[in-house]
Amino acid sequence: MRKVCVMGWPISHSRSPLIHNYWIEKYGVADALYERLAVEPEKLAGMLENFGKLSYVGGNVTVPHKEAVFSLLTDVDATARRLKAVNTIVTTPSGLQGRNTDGYGFVVNLLSHGWNPEGGPAVMIGAGGAARAVAAALEEAGVPELRIVNRTSARADTLIGDLGLQRATSYDWDHLDSALQGAGLLVQTTSLGMAGMPPLDIRLDALPLSALVTDIVYTPLITPLLAAAQVRGNVIVDGLGMLLHQAVPGFEAWFGVRPEVTPELRALVLADMGITEEEPGCC
Repeated sequence: MRKVCVMGWPISHSRSPLIHNYWIEKYGVADALYERLAVEPEKLAGMLENFGKLSYVGGNVTVPHKEAVFSLLTDVDATARRLKAVNTIVTTPSGLQGRNTDGYGFVVNLLSHGWNPEGGPAVMIGAGGAARAVAAALEEAGVPELRIVNRTSARADTLIGDLGLQRATSYDWDHLDSALQGAGLLVQTTSLGMAGMPPLDIRLDALPLSALVTDIVYTPLITPLLAAAQVRGNVIVDGLGMLLHQAVPGFEAWFGVRPEVTPELRALVLADMGITEEEPGCC
């Protein structure tokens, strides 16, 4: 049995098993299973030491373990090294290799909806852990300018320095309107707007109607920010596609099959979220 797992604490919320077991069945991958593993932080190192012995050919890593796994692995790819975080593990003949596919999933999700990276500056709200993968991926995708807006611009400056971003500028919250002017993309990377959290309270008046608006949150599927952007006429992209697309490289590395993100898979995950129909105009 070739086993793969997703490790986190807690882990019951993860939809990764739904995604990967769907692909295992669809592509007829024999003797394969993807499962959840609730791993307490103090037991993470021991789990990694026994990973191969437990027949795991790989795994995914979610909160709060991404940074810890990076520090525990000696073999990591360039993206994981830049972000200092691992979300994908591949068992190789020489041991465990850590990778990070979050930024890949983010960009491919946008590209699949017609986004042009060279279509104007990208504005990113937030400078926390999730923002790191998004910022690096946006610059690698070729955006002409990245404007990072955060409650404290000092934190955005730290992110820019840590990642060595060459075309990024920090803005404090009071200058959001200036950051939005002429933008081709608006990205929301904080937890604001997520179920159980307060909404992101911003005005979009300065944002061009030609700009695409996306949120990495996918519960709810249409966050208050996306709803407001859609009403005013902006094209919106929800965060579910990022989750689906970031899973593709890992599955290919573990099982030798490159899976597709299809409407059928999306509908399966939406049904698991209790959503049977997509919002009108939603991507």
